[in-house]
Amino acid sequence: AARLGLVDGATARIESSGGAIEAPAEITDTVRGGVVSLPHGWGHSRPGTRMEVAAAHPGANVNQLLDGTLLDPLSGTAVLNAIPVSVTPAL
Repeated sequence: AARLGLVDGATARIESSGGAIEAPAEITDTVRGGVVSLPHGWGHSRPGTRMEVAAAHPGANVNQLLDGTLLDPLSGTAVLNAIPVSVTPAL
């Protein structure tokens, strides 16, 4: 985290080939180095969605990181975890 310029409690930008989100950074030694762990939050603020409850509760929507072109070879479904991301301090 220090190498990336991340500070505990500060906002981080998490970006993948599918998109990007911002979330507060929680720096801990209980998660393996090089791994990002994100809870699935509300964060449904995309224009055109009609989810009043979700839109009223801020949070990071991890689905924004999914790349619809990445498919699990066995099931043919979207890859939902183990997604490569880059993490930087949010501007």
